[in-house]
Parts: sequence; C-alpha cells; structure tokens
Amino acid sequence: MMDRFYGFDLGDAESAVTRLDSMRSDAPEVLKIRDTFSVVTAYALLTNGELRVGESACYAPDAVHRRIRFKSRFLTDPESTKDVTAFAAGILGELYESGSLIKGEDTCFYVGCPAGWDKNARERYREIFEKVGYPPVRIISESRAALVAACQSRHLQVGQDILSRPVLVVDIGSSTTDFAYICSGKEVELQTAGEVALGGGLMDAMLLEECVAASSSSKKIRAIFEESAPWQSYCEFAARRLKEKYYSDETYWETHPCVENVMIRYGKIPVKLQLKMDADMAHRLTEKKMSALGGKSFHEVFSQSLKEVRDGIEGEKPELLFMTGGVSKLPAIRSWCEEAFPEAVVITAAEPEFSVARGLAYCGRIDAQLKKFREELEEFQRSDAVEDIVREHITDLYQAAVDVLLDPILEKVALPVFDRWRSGEIRKLADIDQIMQTEIEQYLHTEEARDLLIQPIAKWLEPVARDVEEYTVPICIRNGIPYKALSLTSYLSLADVDISIKAKHVFAVEEITFLIDTIISIIVGLLCGGSGLALIYSGLPGIIAGVFLSFLVLLLGKDKMEQALLQVDLPGPVRKLMPKGYFRSRLDSISSQVRAGFYDTLEKEKDEEISTNLINEISEQIELCLKKMAEIVEVPISNKL
Repeated sequence: MMDRFYGFDLGDAESAVTRLDSMRSDAPEVLKIRDTFSVVTAYALLTNGELRVGESACYAPDAVHRRIRFKSRFLTDPESTKDVTAFAAGILGELYESGSLIKGEDTCFYVGCPAGWDKNARERYREIFEKVGYPPVRIISESRAALVAACQSRHLQVGQDILSRPVLVVDIGSSTTDFAYICSGKEVELQTAGEVALGGGLMDAMLLEECVAASSSSKKIRAIFEESAPWQSYCEFAARRLKEKYYSDETYWETHPCVENVMIRYGKIPVKLQLKMDADMAHRLTEKKMSALGGKSFHEVFSQSLKEVRDGIEGEKPELLFMTGGVSKLPAIRSWCEEAFPEAVVITAAEPEFSVARGLAYCGRIDAQLKKFREELEEFQRSDAVEDIVREHITDLYQAAVDVLLDPILEKVALPVFDRWRSGEIRKLADIDQIMQTEIEQYLHTEEARDLLIQPIAKWLEPVARDVEEYTVPICIRNGIPYKALSLTSYLSLADVDISIKAKHVFAVEEITFLIDTIISIIVGLLCGGSGLALIYSGLPGIIAGVFLSFLVLLLGKDKMEQALLQVDLPGPVRKLMPKGYFRSRLDSISSQVRAGFYDTLEKEKDEEISTNLINEISEQIELCLKKMAEIVEVPISNKL
C-alpha cells in the first residue's frame, strides 16, 4: 500500500488539500498552503518570475499576470486550461517547499471535478496534473467524494450501508450547485439539472455590493474595483467568509455584531470597507431578485432546480439528502431541501468546506484497500473452497428436495396416471412405467415444482453461507472492509425476494438428472411393484381380481402370466374393481418407502458427474453473489462514469 494519499479539491473560489497516511485510521489532515487551510483559487506571475498562489496573489503589486475564478470556465474557455495548469503547479510547489509532500514518496493524488463532467473532460483535466509533475492522479466526482467523507465520518454516523440506498448529494459551490443522484452505489445521470449555475458567489457579490453601497467611501471603493479586479475578488472572499461565519450560528449573531473590516491597500491611502451580516441582510441574500439570475432570487432558482432534479429521478426517491459546500450551513437551504424531498433525511457535513477534500483522500485509501481486497477475494474464488463446502452439504440438498417433492408427485402425477388407466385411456399395464416416468419428469420442470424447492434450498443455503463466511469475514477484516460486506447470511436474511429468484437458478432442473432419474425409478418401482403388478395384487380388490388371475396362473404359470398380463387390455369392469380411494391410501403408505429407497440409492449409486455439475453450478452462483456484494463496497470510488 502507498505511504500517503492526497485529496485536492480545486474550487472556483477556494481550494483545499488533504493528506491521509495509509496506516492511520483518523481523518485526513487539511494541509496549510501559505499559512491557510482554505486557499483562494488565484495565481499571479510576478515581475521576478515567481509564481504565487492564494490570497497574496490577489493583491501582489508587482504581478504581471493574474487570474482568479477560472475552474468554472474549464469546459467553455480554452484559456482556462493554462490557468488551471499554473495554479496546480503553484500548489505543487508549495507542498514540496513546506515538506507536506516529499519527492520520491510512494503516493498518489485524488483530484475532484463536478459530477457533470464527462469522461473526456475528466481525462483532459487529469492530464494537466500529470504534465505539471504530480504523482499519479485520479479524477473523482466531487459529490461522490463528499458522500465518501460522510460514510467515513464519525460525526455523521451514516455508515457504509447508505451506499446501497438512493442518495442525493447537493454540493453548493461558489459558482455552481452540483446535484448527484446515487442509487445502489451507482451514480445515475440526471435528465435535468445535474449542475446549475447557482453558487454562493452570487450571495458573496450581493453582500459586497450592499456593503459598498452603505459605505461612506462607496465611490472610491467602486473606482478601485474598476481598476483592480483582484481587490474586488479579495473583498468578495472576505464577504464569503463573513457570510459563512454568520450562517454557522445565526442565534449567536442575533445579539452580537457580525462585522469584518477590510483594509483595501490600493494607492497611497488605504480604504476601509466594513462588511456586515444580520438577519435583514440574510433575508435579502436569498430573496432579492438578481440580474445574474434573470430577475429571480437565489431561493427561486434553487427551489426550481430541486424540483427539476426530483422530476428527473426515474427510480426511487432519495432516502438521504447530503449537503456539502460552505453555503450548505445556511438553515434556509436545509428547509428548501426538506420541502422538495420530504421523504429524505437531510444532513450536512461538520466542516462542509473541507468535506470534498477529505473525501478525496479517503478515496485513495479505500482504493488501495479495495485493490488488495479484490485480489484476496479473487484468490479465494479461484480456490476449491466454495466447491468443497457445497460438496460437503450436497447430500442434504438432495434429501431436502425429495422430502418436499415426494408427496406432490404422488398426488399430482401418480394418482392422475392411475385414473387414466382405470378409465381406459391407458390400455395396458406395460405402458404405465414409461408414462409415469415422462409425467414425473414433466412435473419436475414446472414452476410449481420449482417454487416448492425455494424454501428448502434457502434453508439449505444457511449452513453453506456460514461455512463460506469462515473465509470471507477474515478477508474483509484484513482489508478494513465491513465484515458484513461479504456476509451471505446477512444477505439471505435481508433479501427474501432475492432468495426466491436465486433459488430457482441455483437448483437448475437441467443439472439434476440423477435426482430426477432416482426419484422416477423409485416411485415407479414402488407404485408398480415391478412393472405394475402391485396395482392388481394388493388388498381386497386384489382378491377379487385374483379370480380372474388364477385361471391365467394355472394356464401359463406365474412368470409367463405376469408377462402376458402386462400386455392385456383389461375390460373396464375389471379396472373398476380397483377403487380410487384404495389407490390413494396406498400412496400414503408407500411414501416412507420411497424416501428410504431414495436415500439408499443416493449412497450407493450417486452419479458423481451429475453431482459435480450441480456442485459447480451452485458454487458459481455463490461466487457470483459474492462478486456483486463486493461491487457494492467498491462503488464509492468508481470512476467509470
């Protein structure tokens, strides 16, 4: 396993880098870049050739080239590729210089991107970091990373099991709001919305504009902004931090001033700008119409986006709605989400501004663990362990099948065949054997017969599953995977419907020829007493029929009489001498003999080839089930989107 895993959340307004040691179980560490955990996404090239990133790049006086807010243009502006490249290079240099990243260390970077980016955009993005000189890089959906962080968080206690349920991730960034619908661990493309040009930056800009308008130095400040876009952006960042500070504890700020003074050092005399947040300002940020939103408010656009997302979900509605991004702390956002998805539990990360970066680092370690996990699971499946377990229990399966099928066969097959002979439809006793064999085989291929097998097979699978877990649970524990991830016992107990489906496939009629032949031969033999004569010889009806038979015995001898009788088309009245009620009582009396005969035959004449085929079929189904269960564990970091 690699030494460390890095998560790089390159945002449009601010970025963060995290690091997670492979052998430590605590949360990823947020790294400082130029003495700050959340670094402004900006870079500047100075006159001396120095590349500077972060807050100082916004107002460095000797900058010859300066760029901010460029990630949001990556899909539309070719020039943004150069900006991302420069910023990524600056961050890499800072990490090396501070010692947070060591050259030659076995590590990798997981870099986030919006869920709406397609495969080509992600690959183009990855190549930027590769060319800059980063260690191996994987591009992961930011919304997926946020969900992984939630699953790993002790604060939220969401747990890995949420990955098997429908989840909506709402990532409210500075320039866009990203919606990702994840069902059964797989990200599903939304027909509408997905990514909306609606972010906290609009609120930041409005807050700044309102505060500038209220300032006594508004004209001077506006003039500075016209000449210096970096200073305007810097003030927006300050407004953003104040806004998030306010929303983190609105109750406290009801009785305390929430104010931030910014010194704009542009020109000879600095200008002070006071930023202020209160309840009235908070209301204006969400409800005031904005020209950037086509004359609609933030509330209106966000709620409309939620409606479009809901309408675009064709499957199950989300059971969990997970919010991340700085604006997610805003209580109003939560209430809007609850209104749109009343059936979902709405949760927010403890530090939403770092949840994506932390989730990306987690993805690295999970990826490494899953690689080893997959290798061990594949090695287990290549072994004969599952086959040996099934072989050990296979006799119990045969016996369970006979126990459940015997009485229905006697009732649904043997009795109707007797009725057909008694009515004259079957003319000769010699024909009964073949007809009985054919009818039994056809019955065993019906849905009724297969449905009868479901519960016995499900019960039979329970000890098999426990034996399999003797191998799979240690594999999970060694690789930091929840031990229930490969628990067939839990899987069977929680999936009654699935048991029904799986049982029909596991116990494929085509693979149990031996079982069918054995059941047929024993039932036919017992019912017909050796070619059908038991129909005539038994009980009171046999005594009456014996008057007719005695003549044949004297004439032909017993052996020849038996052979001749089988070919005789008995008259209807003679057939009627065998009452239907008597034959039904005989069926009841021989059922135990059929079972005993089958068990004896099973031990003496079991066809190893047929049994081997059945063992292999069942083993393959179990291994396929394990593979599907393992895929559920792997989905948090899937990059095949």
